Amino acid sequence: MSFFGFGQSADIDIVLNDAETRKKAEHKSEDGRKDKYFLFYDGETVSGKVNVTLKYPGKRLEHNGIKIEFVGQIELYYDRGNHHEFVSLVKDLARPGELTQSQTFDFEFTHVEKPYESYTGQNVKLRYFLRATVSRRLNDISKELDIVVHTLSTYPELNSSIKMEVGIEDCLHIEFEYNKSKYHLKDVIVGKIYFLLVRIKIRHMEIDIIKRETTGTGPNVYHENDTIAKYEIMDGAPVRGESIPIRLFLAGYEMTPTMRDINKKFSVRYYLNLVLIDEEERRYFKQQEITLWRKGDIVRKSMSHQAAIASQRFEGSSHPEKSQSQSTEEDDS
Repeated sequence: MSFFGFGQSADIDIVLNDAETRKKAEHKSEDGRKDKYFLFYDGETVSGKVNVTLKYPGKRLEHNGIKIEFVGQIELYYDRGNHHEFVSLVKDLARPGELTQSQTFDFEFTHVEKPYESYTGQNVKLRYFLRATVSRRLNDISKELDIVVHTLSTYPELNSSIKMEVGIEDCLHIEFEYNKSKYHLKDVIVGKIYFLLVRIKIRHMEIDIIKRETTGTGPNVYHENDTIAKYEIMDGAPVRGESIPIRLFLAGYEMTPTMRDINKKFSVRYYLNLVLIDEEERRYFKQQEITLWRKGDIVRKSMSHQAAIASQRFEGSSHPEKSQSQSTEEDDS
């Protein structure tokens, strides 16, 4: 029985116009599960249809208006009640009135600004979504559709190498060098480590990639460090004058571009951490920040061939190293 005309209800469905052709991207949810979502970039138009399907044909559905919103928001997990919206667009689809049959409404948000990359972290989530709402006097009917946004970058040719030293007076002197300081997400880190003085017995040496997520401001700042990758450089004692080459492929790891002070709410930075462990289990380490970015074009190249070229440039070799492997498509978008 319908009391006061509220017996009618409806289902809402949001369908994108290019749903059949638009690329999807995997994105991790809060519980760690990976799902695929429609992928958008900054400035792209978001358009589609909102289908409102009445549950009981023949009965009217009174409403106070039908609208669709495009929202970009940041949610800090320690402050879940507050959603910080940095994009909020609204389009009215129908004025207050009544629906007597199921209906479809077209919508279009033209050249929408999407300034930040979608992100789900330890303490923060940045998401974009469409929300269609049938406003009613007591209980609204709404439906959300999440999308994923990737930010693309192009870096200038100027990409200086990193040179650093690790030293303990009269005991240890190590220099390490990486070929550049900015890497795209499917790049190869090429470097060398030089042992200039070794008077302690080093048992193990590795390079870690550390992701540091910083959320909040002032007294409410939280830091979360996560070791993304461990790369063993050597297992055993080095000798003075020895040099060890490094090649670390980034494509196999789950990383985002570097995100600095996003909407004054959070940052995500990446560091190369050189770790030495001696025979008495003492640890020596040196950290260096690197910048990660997402490349926009699709390059068809062998990753190992890329590494060889980078290595030749870095080491100044005049004899190109020939590396043959099956060509794989590198999609950095």
